[in-house]
Amino acid sequence: MLRWKLAFALVLLALIAGGFVSTSQAAKDWPSWRGPNRDGVADEKGLLKSWSDGGPNLLWQTEGTGDGFSSVVISKGRLFTMGKQQAGTAVVAFDVKDGSKLWEAAIGGGSPNCTPSTDGEIVLALGRDGDLVCLNAVTGKELWRKNYKQEFGGKMMSGWGYSESPLIDGDRVICTPGANDAIIAALDKKTGKTIWKSSQPADVGRKGRDGAAYSSVIISNGAGVKQYVQMTGRGLISVAADDGRTLWVYNRVANGTANVPTPIIKGDYIFCSSGYGTGAGLVKLSKDGKGVTVEEVYFLGGNTLQNHHGGMILVGDHIYMGHGHNNGFPICVEFATGKIVWGGKTRGAGSGSAAIIYADGNFIFRYQSGDVALIAASPKEYDLRGSFKPAYVKGPSWSHPVVCDGKLYLREKNILMCYDLRAKAE
Repeated sequence: MLRWKLAFALVLLALIAGGFVSTSQAAKDWPSWRGPNRDGVADEKGLLKSWSDGGPNLLWQTEGTGDGFSSVVISKGRLFTMGKQQAGTAVVAFDVKDGSKLWEAAIGGGSPNCTPSTDGEIVLALGRDGDLVCLNAVTGKELWRKNYKQEFGGKMMSGWGYSESPLIDGDRVICTPGANDAIIAALDKKTGKTIWKSSQPADVGRKGRDGAAYSSVIISNGAGVKQYVQMTGRGLISVAADDGRTLWVYNRVANGTANVPTPIIKGDYIFCSSGYGTGAGLVKLSKDGKGVTVEEVYFLGGNTLQNHHGGMILVGDHIYMGHGHNNGFPICVEFATGKIVWGGKTRGAGSGSAAIIYADGNFIFRYQSGDVALIAASPKEYDLRGSFKPAYVKGPSWSHPVVCDGKLYLREKNILMCYDLRAKAE
């Protein structure tokens, strides 16, 4: 028996060393827009609980990301982002240890807004003109390519170009061409072949505009049905994961300029918001035969609550975000009722919109002005625990921050910065 146990232990160690088993890989990866679950939550421990003057230590700074507002994703020690280079828009890969460039691959289009997606083997990136490109994560070699306009007749609700981060779900890629007969589509991850297309319902509502918006698809299992939920130009649209049939729509949260924030999922409930004076709402999903019905729980007008494009995060029973159009006033809201618990009137440590992330009991707010703040994730009160100005600021600082493996990554146009968030052992 002892020999068997020893043999098993040796095999396990060999698998780990060979890369077949990883005991910590998930904790070290940030493979998608807003993290593994697309909710802005970093599963991190042992981070600094407050920041002294000057903020956390800068580990390294590198250039070569190009122009644009893409954030970063990380997998297996590689960091991926997008930027407009001299030769055109490209996906760029860096080594997380020191920021050295690994490869660069052209995809086409102008200054990008999309954050790539990766599963460690491939990288998916979307250019402003609708070029969806699949690359080998190790080499940058192009594997397949689609164009939303040419393949699907796709369109945007307004003129800032395609901006979503495609969703990798198992062997499928879920994306949003924005065409009336292909508002959302599922593609084969290996080949790019279309599996199904979802038509925009005729009764989608009057608010907003036809076409794709600036949000990204999330997965919900509300009412016991797996579904893909997306904020489009006409508001929230949900389609069944198996065949793409429309399940429900929620139009009230749409505006005619730009619908941006990624919705929040909690069980049978979905919270959403958009700026330009629109507001925020919570809906409940219920099973209806093979379908799903949607019911509004509450709606708050734009003067009370609206998120422009910095994102919203649910921690416990409360939602935290930057409130206001083109503003990031820290605010805490009770998820179930929409009650404002605190905030919404104080500007905070910076100005302009605030892109946020949660890690180890605190939120990191990155303001349009470049200022970065640490705020306690507490419904009791607004508690600022430090702020700093990054080493390089050439705003607007709209790229969302990322926390992965104890480090804070900040993309600022052509510059990428890496800060150490780990608390020192006493």
